Amino acid sequence: MLTLSRPFNLDLRPTRWLALIAIAALAGCASQAPVDDGGRQAGQWERQQAEVDAFDTWNLVGKAGLRTPDESTSANLDWNQTPYYFRMLISGPFGGGRSVLEGREGRFSLTTGEGRFEAETPEALMEEQLGWSLPVRAMPDWVRGLPGDHASFQLETDEFGFPSHLSQDGWEIDYRDWAEVEDLWLPRRVVMNYDDLRITLVVNQWRSND
Repeated sequence: MLTLSRPFNLDLRPTRWLALIAIAALAGCASQAPVDDGGRQAGQWERQQAEVDAFDTWNLVGKAGLRTPDESTSANLDWNQTPYYFRMLISGPFGGGRSVLEGREGRFSLTTGEGRFEAETPEALMEEQLGWSLPVRAMPDWVRGLPGDHASFQLETDEFGFPSHLSQDGWEIDYRDWAEVEDLWLPRRVVMNYDDLRITLVVNQWRSND
């Protein structure tokens, strides 16, 4: 004996369909990671940290702005970095026309239009010859978005998990923009403050030197 069950009641009213479409759209949005205007997604920085740490031989080309209570100026920067050697070519007003800062462990020199000078640390060398100093030994980490491993620090992240503010060695570093370079996200605009000194670094090009 065949028994017929009660027919399935499919409600085709427009309001019901609109509600189902809205629920499906919300579910789709919830399954997608947030993305900013530049393409960064939540979780990317955490996944790439080991690769950024290993990215220790590179060339950076950009522009650095310097602001103190007495002056505001800028210069072009061409920076080559390896684990054992660095060379910064600073050309423009605050570089005194053209200055080359380079060094290895224990040997640092600054060459300007007035000659070649040496000191035990790059910071002391710049202070003696230029009247101000960059945190040269910490900057290779800071410009990649990493705290230095030489001192304690405080690090804040943005809604995507990327560094947004770093405090270390008395410096306050803000990460304002990012660029994707060879499948890595690296800082594109960094602002560093120490007392009355403010350095703004805008990176035009990151390149691996491997």
